[in-house]
Amino acid sequence: MAQSQLEVRLREGTGKGVARSLRRQGLVPGVVYGKNMEPCPIVVEPKALEAAIATESGWNTLITLRGEGPFAGQVVILKDMTVHTILRTPRHVDFHAVSMKKKVHVMVPVHALGKSAGEKIGGSLEVIRHELEVHCLPDRIPTAIEIDVTNLGIGDVVHIEDIRLPEGVEVPHEVNFTVITCTGRKAEEEEQVEEGTEAENA
Repeated sequence: MAQSQLEVRLREGTGKGVARSLRRQGLVPGVVYGKNMEPCPIVVEPKALEAAIATESGWNTLITLRGEGPFAGQVVILKDMTVHTILRTPRHVDFHAVSMKKKVHVMVPVHALGKSAGEKIGGSLEVIRHELEVHCLPDRIPTAIEIDVTNLGIGDVVHIEDIRLPEGVEVPHEVNFTVITCTGRKAEEEEQVEEGTEAENA
């Protein structure tokens, strides 16, 4: 699990006027919140923020906050970030304080490993779920859910219950939903043959 540190400081005042003033200074307003703590308004340098999440875990990086304030020493995860529509620069950030002893819900990317057998004969690999919601302790958050697709043929499907998850990691679900599938002409032809057979037997 990737970890980093981030220097932040208390934000004096709240509201749109204060936020606009901070942005004109090249700073990013934000807030730290979590269980058993009052939301704490903060301000952060954009380059420091970028460096803190420039890890293999991205937004799921465990960040220890440094500075003068009630947030000092808190381990947080970047929960939300609004960006400028054109410039794509951060305009506001939300950090969620976590306990290392309590499980969290976070979104983790899905990575397909290898080239499927179906692709080798002209099929297409389709990742239906590019992210999965996982439930685990903060230090168990995987960088990605990796799925070996090399044996996947045309028409084959990987469901959530087919995936071997890392130890201590769960994906809450009630339906055995599709994560990855391989499509192609072979599957379509087989469907047409089956439909024709059903029509003949009707």
